[in-house]
Amino acid sequence: MSRYRRPVTPARLTAATEARRLGHALVAADADDATFDAVADLLVRANALLAEVPHLPRAPFDPEHLARFRRDRERTGAEVMADRAVAGPANPTSVDFTSRIVDGVVEADVVFGPAFEGAPGRAHGGIVAAVFDDLLGTAMAAVEGIGFTGRLTVHYRAPVPVGPTVAYRLETGPQDGRKLHVRGEARLGERLLCEAEALMILVDVERFKVHAGDLLAGGLLAGDVLAGDGAD
Repeated sequence: MSRYRRPVTPARLTAATEARRLGHALVAADADDATFDAVADLLVRANALLAEVPHLPRAPFDPEHLARFRRDRERTGAEVMADRAVAGPANPTSVDFTSRIVDGVVEADVVFGPAFEGAPGRAHGGIVAAVFDDLLGTAMAAVEGIGFTGRLTVHYRAPVPVGPTVAYRLETGPQDGRKLHVRGEARLGERLLCEAEALMILVDVERFKVHAGDLLAGGLLAGDVLAGDGAD
């Protein structure tokens, strides 16, 4: 048996999509207890099905796959690490959006559903920032690099609403060795909702391939991967 779970398939994508719909519905539905009891019974059965199969980690990073994904992205809509948190289409807790690169600029149309509501009617600030963080990965594709987030600062200028489409935009800036500066913003129409400033630390492909579990098993903490890279 493999140490790692299978690659993402259309069936897994469909299951994750339905699970996301369920999450938003559980938050927003004005249903009686009988309805929620019926839903809970279905979920118990679904969880029992998944409990019968192995639960395995994702396979190690494959740079050849990354190159293919980046090459075919616009044609196929392929996703790197499709089960990743925040925006992976195969992750049931992710935000529904897809990103694109237009003339070197990263763009995404994002809709925050009911499950991401913080204060009434507003998307939680943490998930708003998490979308910026995920899009930084796409920004790496724009410069054909690989890196980790060294620093991310978000300035909230206005409430980010639940429901309407919010336009995110990120653009890479100056690069100093392994340090890459990125700036971004999110708007509702012409209204500026928030701005972001980030510092990405570019790394060698071999460093990115190392699984966090192997780092910990070897006594190397995740922060040590960036040691000497000058994140600050």
